[in-house]
Amino acid sequence: MTRKPELSFWQIFNMCFGFLGIQFGFALQNANVSRIFQTLGADVNSIPALWIAAPLTGLIVQPIIGHFSDRTWNRLGRRRPYFLAGAVLATLALIAMPNAPALWVAAGLLWIMDASFNVSMEPFRAFVGDQLPTRQRPLGYSMQSVFIGIGAVVASLLPWVLAHFGVANTAPAGQIPTTVHIAFYVGGAVLLGAILWTVLTTREYPPAQLQDFSEAVRTPAPVDASRAWTIGLAFLVVGLITPAVIYYGQLEKELYLLAGMLIVFGALFVWLSRTRSHGMVRQVMGDLYGMPGPMRKLAWVQFFSWFALFAMWIYTTSAVTAVQYGTTDTQSALYNEGANWVGVLFGAYNGFAAVAAALIPLMARAIGLRWSHLINLVLGGLGLISFLFIRDPDWLLLSMVGVGFAWASILSLPYALLSDNLPTEKMGVYMGIFNFFIVIPQLLAASVLGILLRVFFHGQPIYALMLGGASLILAGLLTLRVSEPT
Repeated sequence: MTRKPELSFWQIFNMCFGFLGIQFGFALQNANVSRIFQTLGADVNSIPALWIAAPLTGLIVQPIIGHFSDRTWNRLGRRRPYFLAGAVLATLALIAMPNAPALWVAAGLLWIMDASFNVSMEPFRAFVGDQLPTRQRPLGYSMQSVFIGIGAVVASLLPWVLAHFGVANTAPAGQIPTTVHIAFYVGGAVLLGAILWTVLTTREYPPAQLQDFSEAVRTPAPVDASRAWTIGLAFLVVGLITPAVIYYGQLEKELYLLAGMLIVFGALFVWLSRTRSHGMVRQVMGDLYGMPGPMRKLAWVQFFSWFALFAMWIYTTSAVTAVQYGTTDTQSALYNEGANWVGVLFGAYNGFAAVAAALIPLMARAIGLRWSHLINLVLGGLGLISFLFIRDPDWLLLSMVGVGFAWASILSLPYALLSDNLPTEKMGVYMGIFNFFIVIPQLLAASVLGILLRVFFHGQPIYALMLGGASLILAGLLTLRVSEPT
């Protein structure tokens, strides 16, 4: 066996550069899609339901892409074919989104756009694990975080910058402002160009060569799934009872999606305990049931981290325009000024994340990965909670310092904690399964946040940010349950 060679700085730069494009498009989506929905007539209480398609797509797409990318090898390599295919589809969706003629069309385009981002993004996490030796993996994930920060800063600021150069920032009722149109067109070009750079400037190790490296984690013996029916039965019972509770309690219809998810996963676990199949679904469900212990503990950290992030992405525009700008009129100049400032805030936290990504490896060396992640998530939680008390929108930039540190940490440290525990030939599928715990909390947030705000907070979206802050702090505390890698 041989040691996996270390890569130069510029080789790592090239292999991570595509993430700049992915995050450019992702940031445009996060900062502007709620605005587009409201402009096309969506009520603020219905926005979470419109966002459900995006995480649901990730739940389905990511493990499938991971499974197939583990088994792909052609002239483009193992992961790069998926980078390129996702980039082309995402570019087309970005161009179409600001031209959506109706709300239902915009919701469908969000589904396509998010699916395309997932096709490109999921293999990038496994790509770092494939290409870099253990010692360089934290650097690789931090480099991705730097590009995520740079891409997101520019994308989030773009409508605001265009408005300051005189581009129209308001439009007639039901039409998207020109600033948003131009920003999405630029986003499509940047995304495709950045992915092409990575595809054309990197190479990949063939699967057989990856197995020969001395640090490769071998695949453990298959887990006995004969008892998986117990989990499945529990999911089925809860899933079948939940619709009655929703109906008689007159709860929001979005909760039916959660019931459906429980029923589907329950049925799959029961099937797993009885099937003799060796197909893709059997393999993915078997890997989910038998995932490594560190991954199980990190799943809870990811769950509460991404619940918080999704609350922020859904509700920051409506919270800031209502509280700091004092308006809910989507056609008013004041609302659109506030919506543009949210883009600036999102750009700011991504800018702070780019700085934090350079500091986090130093922090991890000094106090370890776990304590670094705890501190960063607490900073992010306090930043979100501070929205309740700040009235001058300029001071919200200070809140975004903490959010930026949390974001950089979420994008790097859990993967550094995880990647050394994954078998080489299943790096892709396990990274896809790990993303279940990014997607499921997003579905939960989209389903229940509206109910929580209506029942406990008189429908005020600012309190969604408070709940998100508390969730980040809890995620940080749960990090201490994870063992520090050697």
